[in-house]
Amino acid sequence: MLRLEKLYKSYQLGNSKFEVLKGIDLNIKPGEFVSIMGSSGSGKSTLLNILGILDNYDEGWYYLNGQLIDKKLTQTKAAQLRSRFLGFVFQSFNLLAFKNAVENVALPLYYQKVSRKERNKIAEEYLDKVGLLDWKNHLPSELSGGQKQRIAIARSLISQPKVIFADEPTGALDSNTSADIMKIFREVNNQGITVVVVTHEDDISRMTDRVIKLKDGIILNEDSPAIEIIAPNPELPTPN
Repeated sequence: MLRLEKLYKSYQLGNSKFEVLKGIDLNIKPGEFVSIMGSSGSGKSTLLNILGILDNYDEGWYYLNGQLIDKKLTQTKAAQLRSRFLGFVFQSFNLLAFKNAVENVALPLYYQKVSRKERNKIAEEYLDKVGLLDWKNHLPSELSGGQKQRIAIARSLISQPKVIFADEPTGALDSNTSADIMKIFREVNNQGITVVVVTHEDDISRMTDRVIKLKDGIILNEDSPAIEIIAPNPELPTPN
């Protein structure tokens, strides 16, 4: 589902070049439940941004669902691929303050030109799946952190993605609410959706099936017998 081969990413800081990812080889299979861990500066957020087609890479190869994601992909094409394959959940929820719960969940369908009546009907179905149908008319300011994250999860699912990326989804929540949110991700994963969680919390990573640890832009080790670090394909051309 998500395959990286010898992937590099760097940023220019003044006259200096700062390497963030240093030749990442990684394969995440369809239906896996994976966590990515690392301290600040380890490269985990950059890795997530590249996997989520929110940022380009410098060298190497990235395959999404068997399709090569060009390192010079246009923003328009990237948006199309995200809409088709990916869903996102963030620590800060990223809900629109002036929209109620059902309107926030329905937002991706608005961009797909689905009628208001139909998209709100579908949004209510997804709110029901996360146990918040009774709160459909409430604004984010009227909801708890856990409720906001459930709405964010419902919103990420409404486009029926193949992969859900969750960036520190429990970072703003207490431990009990965090456990509840991870149970929802488990239920999502049980439906066959690949789930990738970025976290710095050991207890959260232990709720996933596979842990990928990053340090200084490289994969240190993975805490799962199901890991698969792939060798470069010798038939591929050398990156420019």
